[in-house]
Amino acid sequence: MAERLTKILIADDDPMVRTTVAKILEMFGHQVIPVNGGREAVRLVDDSFDVVLLDINMPDMDGFATIQKLNGKGHEIPVLFLTGAGSMDYAIKAINLGAYDFITKPIEDLDIFNVKIRRAIEKRMYVLQERRYKAALEDDIRQKAQQLEEQNKLLRSYSHSLENATIQLMASLQNAMEEKDYYTVGHTLRVTEYAMMLGMAMGLNNQDLVVLRRAAQFHDIGKLVIDLSCIQKPGKLSEDEWELIKKHPTVGANIIKPLGFMEREQFIIRHHHERMDGTGYPDGLYGEDLDDLTKIIIVVDSYDAMTSRRNYRRNMSMQEAVEELKRCSGTQFDTRVVDIFTRNIVDYTPEHNLHTDDFIQILN
Repeated sequence: MAERLTKILIADDDPMVRTTVAKILEMFGHQVIPVNGGREAVRLVDDSFDVVLLDINMPDMDGFATIQKLNGKGHEIPVLFLTGAGSMDYAIKAINLGAYDFITKPIEDLDIFNVKIRRAIEKRMYVLQERRYKAALEDDIRQKAQQLEEQNKLLRSYSHSLENATIQLMASLQNAMEEKDYYTVGHTLRVTEYAMMLGMAMGLNNQDLVVLRRAAQFHDIGKLVIDLSCIQKPGKLSEDEWELIKKHPTVGANIIKPLGFMEREQFIIRHHHERMDGTGYPDGLYGEDLDDLTKIIIVVDSYDAMTSRRNYRRNMSMQEAVEELKRCSGTQFDTRVVDIFTRNIVDYTPEHNLHTDDFIQILN
């Protein structure tokens, strides 16, 4: 493929100068576009030009005004001034405006003229090469960013799948544990349903609802590794038996701890037996130390315990449990949480199985 001719524009209001310079440039193998003034030069110049030659003194738009207009077009084409005036003021002004070089007229030394033109062309080639390099670099960066985003999507998908698989496995273990005990079967599912109902009534966002659901599902997971056969015996527990049972929030939090994606759930699980007045366990936290999600689990866990059958006492009715929550509001339970729960539990009917993938997808 033939090499492209370099394209040069010359603007000079003197026809003789234009013609002479154009012929010299064509003799050196360049394509020349001659114009008679600055306005025409500004109109014609585009990215296809390699060099611009401007006369300084032109009537319609002088060389200084013309180069300013050309600079505004952003083509970065080297501009050489044709001048017969040897004024240093002109030279300084032209350089400040971004002129690449000067060529005095009449042109007497063709070799020097050719060298200056060649250097200007090399400058233009460098500018174009740098543009191509930047464009290629930006394109490469875009491609790599797109590849990285695709890889991140795969990683997020894998991580999400791993989280779900872990949660499902833990839920299965906990359900198996509950089913061995007539008095605790279904407790986790009911607590989860109550928690989600209350969380929605309180206007929690989806992210908080996901955390709340997981915390509710695993709030008693510590019981998996504690021998709680004592809770099936009739009558009150001994002091040692009670101390053993009180360990399950701490044990549960320790089970969850290695799962880096359940940090908030870990806090809730550890503190779901705290009280607003600071007399709960395991750390004796006060209400202001607990977040809303923990306060929700405290209320719904206690409500289900009160309304569920135990071998050492009869279960309360809904109305009795509601009255008990209100009586202990402000001391054991958060007042606002109790108020919202007791207003909503009366007409509550479960609409979803909260362990199904469909419902989990709604939250995610």
